Amino acid sequence: MKIYSVINILLVNFLITGFVYAGKYDNTSKEWQIKAYSSAAPDFIGNFATIVGSDGKVIREGSNGWTCMAGNGRPYPEKGWKNAHDAMPTCNDKEAMKWMSAFMKNEKPKLDKDGWMWMLHGDVGEDNLVAGVLNKEDSTPGQWIESGPHLMFIPKDIKSLDNWNTDFTTGEPYVMFPGTIYAHVMIPVEGYYKYQKESEPK
Repeated sequence: MKIYSVINILLVNFLITGFVYAGKYDNTSKEWQIKAYSSAAPDFIGNFATIVGSDGKVIREGSNGWTCMAGNGRPYPEKGWKNAHDAMPTCNDKEAMKWMSAFMKNEKPKLDKDGWMWMLHGDVGEDNLVAGVLNKEDSTPGQWIESGPHLMFIPKDIKSLDNWNTDFTTGEPYVMFPGTIYAHVMIPVEGYYKYQKESEPK
C-alpha cells in the first residue's frame, strides 16, 4: 500500500509540474489545469469544485458551489503556466468569485456577504499596498510579497478592516490593499514564506 501511495504522489506532482525541469513542458491540457487549480484548496473543497480553464470556460462542473481557476493576471503563456505556483490558482466561494470578477475587470466588488478564497499554491508577487502592480521594480519600497500558501477573507464591508495590521512580516493575518475597494485579509498558513524567506518573522 505504501508503494502505491508514493507512486500516486509522484504522478500527481508530475502532472502539476509538467516537464519544467527538462525545459520541455505543455501545461495547457484540461487534466493539468484541473489538478493544478483544484489543489489550490484542501481536497475536501477542490475535489468537488467547478474548474474554469485558461479560456474562461468551465472544464469541469462542480457540486459544492466553489470555483477554482488561475488567478495570475499576466498574459497566458503559449505552453501554459510553468507550474501551479506560476498559475496562482484560486478556489473561491460564490462571494469571492464576485470579488475576483470585479478585481479582474477593475470594478467595485458588490458582495451580499463576506467571502473566502484559498490559494495554497501562493502567488508570484504583489505590492501589498497597491493593486495591479505586477513587477517588484515598480512596487512600493519594502511592500513586495511573494506569498506561499494562504487563505483570504474577503469582507463585504471593507471599512471593517480600517484598523487591521498591514505588516506581512509578523506571521499573523494582515490586510492587503488597505484603504482600497479591494482590501482583504491574508491568512498565512504553513509554508507561507518559502518564496520570500527574508520576510518571515525573526
